[in-house]
Amino acid sequence: MASDSHSLPDISALTVGILGGTGDQGRGLAYRLAVAGQQVVIGSRDAARGRQVAADLSGMPGVTTPVDGGDNQEATRRGDVVIVATPWEGHAATLTELGEHLAGKIVVDCVNALGFDKRGPYPLPVPEGSVTEQAAALLPDSRVCGAFHHVSAVLLTDPEVAEIELDVLVLGEDRDAVAVVQALAGRIPGMRGVHAGRLRNAGQVEALTANLIAINRRYRTHSGIRVTHL
Repeated sequence: MASDSHSLPDISALTVGILGGTGDQGRGLAYRLAVAGQQVVIGSRDAARGRQVAADLSGMPGVTTPVDGGDNQEATRRGDVVIVATPWEGHAATLTELGEHLAGKIVVDCVNALGFDKRGPYPLPVPEGSVTEQAAALLPDSRVCGAFHHVSAVLLTDPEVAEIELDVLVLGEDRDAVAVVQALAGRIPGMRGVHAGRLRNAGQVEALTANLIAINRRYRTHSGIRVTHL
């Protein structure tokens, strides 16, 4: 079966809120989506910090749509799609706090539970099976998907990088929500959103990030994933 990119919905008019958007991953995704013309609202625990990062991103090369910013509640309220890019340590607390306001929304979790020691990165155990499944358990009224786990923040935030060539593995129970997230990934030049199964498959996708970090360190690169013959 060929890639289903031709059948994905038009999501150009949707607003994307990013929780933890002042961190490297959130900031990078915000930048690339703003370059693509997507309306983005940066969220932070500190509203002033969120506004400052939004202003900084709005002035970066190629941005066609100014980025807005505020606290995580603002990003949640305004986002049609909400990306969770918080640190793993604050993941559960943030979603518990915002759960009522995330009801009915597509929530895209890109958080990886990783530990680091002298032997390198390794996946941490998550009681629910994966970080994405934890999000689904905490947000029973949201349309939770997992995606963007393997995207290098370094590449995302570098204006000199015109295209980021990788496949974004999208997991979810709601096929319509998955299609929206696939389309969102496709807004970034070089990226392709690939439906990679249900949420129960999120654990191995998240854990693979540890392997990619190890590859990056060994070969001094910013590796990603490509699915062949698709």
